[in-house]
Amino acid sequence: MLMVESARLCTADDLAAMPEDGLRYVLVRGELIAMLPTSNIHGEIALMLSLLIGNFVRANNLGRLYAAETGFKLTSDPDTVLAADFAFISQARAVPREGGLVPIAPDLAVEVVSPNDTRLELQKKIALYFRAGTRQVWIVYPRARAVYVYTAEDQVTIHTGESVIEGGDLLPNFRLPISQIFAVLDEP
Repeated sequence: MLMVESARLCTADDLAAMPEDGLRYVLVRGELIAMLPTSNIHGEIALMLSLLIGNFVRANNLGRLYAAETGFKLTSDPDTVLAADFAFISQARAVPREGGLVPIAPDLAVEVVSPNDTRLELQKKIALYFRAGTRQVWIVYPRARAVYVYTAEDQVTIHTGESVIEGGDLLPNFRLPISQIFAVLDEP
């Protein structure tokens, strides 16, 4: 009888203890997934969103902001740890700063699409975020200059052109014209 040994599932602790090798990793249901470096367009759009949303959040003392390297532990046994390109947790849900992974899902997760991202991978991330308690997921498509704002796993509003994203009860009085996000792509 042939015995097939299944690969051992990784935990969030295993992920945190990994030595630096120049790559970023996420953990989906115990499976370790390496993240490829992003493009310059991806980086510029992610930074622009961080500035536009971050300045508003800071000025209004709405909560905490997190950069792409921040890991959020979404589930346990098996563990899932994702790192959005930009994330926000409201003041009401903020957890103590203890170092390591953030033990809760962000209220807002923003993902900038890279050429190697597939629609299936993005749908899986959206589902994982919402099942863990995320309130909004923004999927940003730089080439199409579009932002898909999910308020539930199956509820999306597509913003393009002169459209404006409104913060609703998550970011009260926040208004972001789509053109401001993508203006960086028109700079020399």
